[in-house]
Amino acid sequence: MDKETRKKILADLRQRHAARKHADRDVKAARDRLTRRSEIKPEFEYELMAVFAHNELSAAVTIWALAAIFALASMFWAPWAEGCLWLLLVIASKVILLELCRRFVAQARPEDDLTPWRRKFFLAELFSGLVWAAFALVGIDTQNEAAQSAVFSSHVFIFASLIVLLAVRMTFTSTMMSLLYVGTIPMTIAVSTRLVMLHEPFYYALATMAVGVHIYFVFLAKGLRQTTLQMLAFRAQKDILIAELDEERLLSDEARRRAEAGSKAKSRFLATMSHELRTPLNAIMGFSEVMKDEMFGEHSTPLYREYANDIYDSGRHLLQLINEILDLSRIEAGRYELVEERAHLGDIAQDCQRLLALRANGKGLNVYVNIAPDLPQVWIDVRAMRQICLNLLSNAIKFTPKGGSVTITVAPTPEGGQMLSVRDTGPGIPPDEIPKVLQAFGQGALAHETAAGGTGRGLPIVQSLIELHGGAFDLASELRKGTEVRVTLPPQRVLTTVAPLQPLGAERHRQPTPPPSSRQPHLRVTPKATTPTARPPRVA
Repeated sequence: MDKETRKKILADLRQRHAARKHADRDVKAARDRLTRRSEIKPEFEYELMAVFAHNELSAAVTIWALAAIFALASMFWAPWAEGCLWLLLVIASKVILLELCRRFVAQARPEDDLTPWRRKFFLAELFSGLVWAAFALVGIDTQNEAAQSAVFSSHVFIFASLIVLLAVRMTFTSTMMSLLYVGTIPMTIAVSTRLVMLHEPFYYALATMAVGVHIYFVFLAKGLRQTTLQMLAFRAQKDILIAELDEERLLSDEARRRAEAGSKAKSRFLATMSHELRTPLNAIMGFSEVMKDEMFGEHSTPLYREYANDIYDSGRHLLQLINEILDLSRIEAGRYELVEERAHLGDIAQDCQRLLALRANGKGLNVYVNIAPDLPQVWIDVRAMRQICLNLLSNAIKFTPKGGSVTITVAPTPEGGQMLSVRDTGPGIPPDEIPKVLQAFGQGALAHETAAGGTGRGLPIVQSLIELHGGAFDLASELRKGTEVRVTLPPQRVLTTVAPLQPLGAERHRQPTPPPSSRQPHLRVTPKATTPTARPPRVA
């Protein structure tokens, strides 16, 4: 299995895993909504309650100071005893609510059932709302002249206190709308009732304004609550993303660890196979060669000679198979090192054609070699390039039917490189099987139908070796018309000759210029003509 196939399989598994996680999350969310009959997630509900509790604890002194100011102001139109009694009730209700908030912060957890806490907060806020509503009743039955003279100021102050209370409670209880309702509606009703009982148009207008201001603050509180919910949702998404990244990192680390372990195991296996199989194979091939050549005398039975020849051919095939597998493994592991030198690509193609000429003649094939004239040398690994040419030519001869032709072409490319092309007149490869034959140990349907042999290592090795040279691999095939495989070397691999800056050796024949005192006007020294010599080539 090559790297591209592994990447596709891993990507497919990750997509399936992500889709399954999203589906499980949606099912869980739907089940939670049906269970709690609300659109708010349980963890969000806990966060909203926690925000309310922290707001109350952080502003405890502020509320007490505000209540003290209201109590002192009420003494201008009401008896001081009523104001002090109301202040004590406010302090008591606030102490109850703060103690409840402290217990919630210390004890409550997101996974707990929050219904009891919600009920306790509701009752505590209801008691606090009723106490604040009682401020509208302070001094309502006062009949003394001093209070009657301050009646207008008292009503305006009570109206203003309602506005302040609505603003404060909207800020603190916007995350829990039920608490906003029970904490502010009683005082709005009490203030509006007191103003309406005065039976004057001005107070009717103040009562209407009080109701309108209350409705306006309710809408503002809903907007604040929605903003808080969005902030919590974004934070939850961020936490989920961080958790998924950590999970993917752990999976990646585990996959890398397994890959490293697998690579080490493969290296140990290949080293063992190289030693344990090559050693007996060399002995088998050596002894079978002695037997088939009858070096120590003729066989009494001629059939033994054929058996020895079969043993030698089988051993040579198995050794070649092991060498190809080792080469492919070294290439995949990045341990294949090129031994580069200058060579002619056309000479390599002709050598390979001569090596396989007997096999091609046995099948009745015509092999043509087209090499462009005056091709410069290239900087390559000769062994690797010979293996590339042999694999391509062997495949073409193997799959081309009797009477067909195979053409080897070596020519320059328009970009300045050189290319080696092997084209045959075989049956061709279906387009959907081309990726398969380019995989390690991949074979098309034609190889199975014709029983041509092989294990599908030729083209993958060719592709890997030419990529190590920085070149390109191209396979073009059409059914019933043949196949052409082209490997291209980049321009950087082509060696060019640089012209010399001056003729070499000319400085040895040039006469020195005589000093001015010894010059002879009638004599003229002419340097001897020399033939330019090319400098050693360099790698472009």
